[in-house]
Amino acid sequence: MYPALKKQFEDLIQLTDTEFEYISSHYQVKRFKKHAIILHPGEIVNYEYFVLKGLIKTFMVDNEGKEHIWQFAMEDWWVSDYYAFQTRELSSFTIQCLEDVELLRISYTDRDKLCREMHSMERFSRLKITSGFFSQQKRIMALLQNDAQSRYKQLLDQYPSLFQRVPKALIAAYLGVTRETLSRLRIE
Repeated sequence: MYPALKKQFEDLIQLTDTEFEYISSHYQVKRFKKHAIILHPGEIVNYEYFVLKGLIKTFMVDNEGKEHIWQFAMEDWWVSDYYAFQTRELSSFTIQCLEDVELLRISYTDRDKLCREMHSMERFSRLKITSGFFSQQKRIMALLQNDAQSRYKQLLDQYPSLFQRVPKALIAAYLGVTRETLSRLRIE
């Protein structure tokens, strides 16, 4: 059941088949069509999602109406508004499907229960959250220290398939540049 999810766990912790069956029983499959909104700003964030199939973007819109993309999430990635999920505050982000998606979701209540019941689940959650924090820290440092061309090359090197799946305007929004600036960049 859910081999991609099982691999996520096995990459970080050891679980018996029975333990994994128990954990996976707390996840629900959800399907959304392209353009569907999974989370709106101002909503309570009740779920964390694991992407089985498809592509999602997490973004916010500033006071001038400009879209700022925080994250793309494709197969085998986790997505939520984690600050709001953990603190039980309202979401700051929109999460939208860029393709038809199939997700596994777990509620805050179920994840918290599993973490209290199973040390291995608590360890997995801590390691995943830490890894996500490191990734976001590296991204923010790149935005502060690197020029647009360097950020573009880094993204292309890390996630080449993303460029086949995402329009250039969204890549530009993720990199913090205009579509015109992105079209002028030359990657050697």
